[in-house]
Amino acid sequence: MPALNHPLAQRLTLDSGLTLSLRHEPRLKRCAAFLRVHAGSHDVPAAWPGLAHFVEHLLFLGTERFAADDNVMAYVQRHGGQINARTSERHTDFFFELPPAAFEGGVERLCDMLAHPRMNLDDQLREREVLHAEFIAWAREPSAQRQLSLLQPLNPTHPLRAFHAGNRYSLPIPRPAFQQALRDFYQQFYHASNMSLSLVGPMPEDTLRALAERHTDQWTTNLTCAQARPPALMPSNEKAYQLLTGQCLNLVFPFEQLPEASDAALDFLCHWINADKPGGLIAQLREQQLCSRLKAEVLYQFNDQALLHFEFSAPHNIAHHAAQIFDTVYDWLAFFSAQQDWPAQRREYQLLQQRQQEVGSALQLARRDAEQRAPDLSEKAVDALKVLLQRMLPATQPSARHAWQLPAPNPFLATPKEPANAGLIRGQTSAHRGLRTFAQDRLRSRRDGSSAMSFSAELPTLDGEATVYLRWRLAATPTNTLLSALEARLRPLQHDARQAGVELSFSAGGNDWLLKLHGFHMPLPAILEHALRALSAPTVDTLSPPPATPLMPIRQLLKRLPDASLQATDSVISDVAQCWASARWDGLAVGLPAATQPLISAALSKAPGTPDASLPTLEHPAQRRWITEACDSSEHALLVFCPAPIGDLEADAAWRLLAHLTHTPFYQQLRVEQQLGYAVFSGLRQLNGQVGLLLGVQSPHASCAEIFEHIRTFLADLPTQINALDETSFIQARAALAQQFSPETLSGSQASELLWHAKLGGHPSDYLKGLYGALMRLDQRTTLKAAQHIAQPNCAWLCVATQPETETFFLRES
Repeated sequence: MPALNHPLAQRLTLDSGLTLSLRHEPRLKRCAAFLRVHAGSHDVPAAWPGLAHFVEHLLFLGTERFAADDNVMAYVQRHGGQINARTSERHTDFFFELPPAAFEGGVERLCDMLAHPRMNLDDQLREREVLHAEFIAWAREPSAQRQLSLLQPLNPTHPLRAFHAGNRYSLPIPRPAFQQALRDFYQQFYHASNMSLSLVGPMPEDTLRALAERHTDQWTTNLTCAQARPPALMPSNEKAYQLLTGQCLNLVFPFEQLPEASDAALDFLCHWINADKPGGLIAQLREQQLCSRLKAEVLYQFNDQALLHFEFSAPHNIAHHAAQIFDTVYDWLAFFSAQQDWPAQRREYQLLQQRQQEVGSALQLARRDAEQRAPDLSEKAVDALKVLLQRMLPATQPSARHAWQLPAPNPFLATPKEPANAGLIRGQTSAHRGLRTFAQDRLRSRRDGSSAMSFSAELPTLDGEATVYLRWRLAATPTNTLLSALEARLRPLQHDARQAGVELSFSAGGNDWLLKLHGFHMPLPAILEHALRALSAPTVDTLSPPPATPLMPIRQLLKRLPDASLQATDSVISDVAQCWASARWDGLAVGLPAATQPLISAALSKAPGTPDASLPTLEHPAQRRWITEACDSSEHALLVFCPAPIGDLEADAAWRLLAHLTHTPFYQQLRVEQQLGYAVFSGLRQLNGQVGLLLGVQSPHASCAEIFEHIRTFLADLPTQINALDETSFIQARAALAQQFSPETLSGSQASELLWHAKLGGHPSDYLKGLYGALMRLDQRTTLKAAQHIAQPNCAWLCVATQPETETFFLRES
């Protein structure tokens, strides 16, 4: 059980000037590094917009010591981790997460790339084209256009109004003046005293500190250069401004001369504005049918300036209701401001911050430590909040119009007491808790009338992380309207669950509905019971859903992909009562302590439909298919999914190794060498129980037919790549991949997803052990056969694209 008072990270400054944050978290199975450079896009000379982002890109091109195929990105991906970077207005972040055994290698490469970047002209010219492709995609995004419009009322001399997205024309690489500016920016900001590094993991803090000191000693030490103070945000003394963009209404509050602790005060205020509870702001706006969604967030904060943004969205013309919406907002702000120091809300906010630390991943904790998030709302933050609220309110406030109430406490944040001897079977004592077998769990669930829920004993239950999957098989395909209505019904519960450390989702695939809960095990039974009651209610609200946020093409295709992988059906159902009347359900629970399992079984008594432990596996088409997904973009994107034979564990292992071996070559060939676009990726994907190799590209200039030919050529060359591996390289790659599936390395979320898709694919309950063994037994000949099979016509490729199929999709064989 997590500690009641979560320990804070240790923070110190090394002799080099580097600010170092260290956190020892025994429950974690992964480690994370989060590096922040205190310089961003607003810190570059005005003559060279995009320079900061360009430097971020150049750092990932490899060094003399670690070339591109062994740099930090390739290394992290090879060891099953995650990595990314982000250039913001006033800082640039580099971050990754890895298993403990591989962590030092990641830190070593990260430190090396910052100390010894490659900046030769050929590399710069190639990478500039990648940035240019990003710029084109960004410029065409509706969200980017809305963001630019939102900032137009600001002071024209403020850097928020300036152009910062680098492209082919703003980065004149051959010019000596640009090269000098590039070197100057790097030397001015990329040194130890201008950076902070956060390390989080299960090892002791002394080990983390020694690791940091060992690899950061190569960073230069320099005097910290103060970041320039920006001019005023607004050209006048306006308290707020408004903007209408499509079906969205925006209200922006600019702040100058922020009081101390304003960052925590603004976070606290946004938290309660966004609380979707009866008597709150969102509920009142929805009840009056003024809007369907409200989001409050801090758009920008630096030094003593900030922009607080309210976005209201509706499926109708929201302009007609603008005045009424703003009146309602100011009425709520006046009500909230009148409360006396918010004691109950501060207590809940403290519980929320504590829970986020108790359940956060290594990377989430490293980010929190880097941002120095306050664990509660201090007295200084309370004073700051009072000042900010007074600044937001108009000079003359009309009398209150609504019967506001403060949000009810989140029922899932309080830790319930563990029932005495819960979950024990005859002959066991409390010392045996957690040692139940799969068969014992199944017998217990049958007595509880929930035999369709399997309680997996594959994972230890020491870290408090658990997952529950509940699937309904319907007699026909439900309409999107019905799904949207049920999602809307669950939205307030999702909000409370997320704060309590549980992610709740409800999705559809073919004739199936899936309810998934993942996170801290303590509140899982109560959240499940609330979700089932909400879904079982006899009527469904028919309010129009909020307008969908446009997605970039590749993301739109990824959203469509899971449903596209299933066999299509013609029958449709639109009535929720009919859905539940014919529904059959089964499920899987992973990582639950024995004491919690009976509580889940009790909650399942509220589940609509009929339990059925023998639902058939989903049907996947056995032939090649090309599905066209229309997209409002001039760019084109293509996904190619190459499935492994269903239920074949050896093929499963071979496909996973192929994905492991091809990720870096695919990225290098199509993105770096051929420069098809900036969105280029490949990897292993599980779709409704089917394992396969997924390759994707979004390009600003190539058609889907051209992208397909590049991917087809790459796949046709896979056998050659496998043949070219010597025995030592093959064994090393196989061992590195197998290690990612060991119990010591797998996170709870990863293991749960593997077990769930194994169940969908018809594998036995000991799938994880079987997969690890299959990977360790895998030989080069079997892997070569899998590579040869992928390139053959009988491999049922699924292509999802923004254009109709190419003529060579079926006709041309490798």
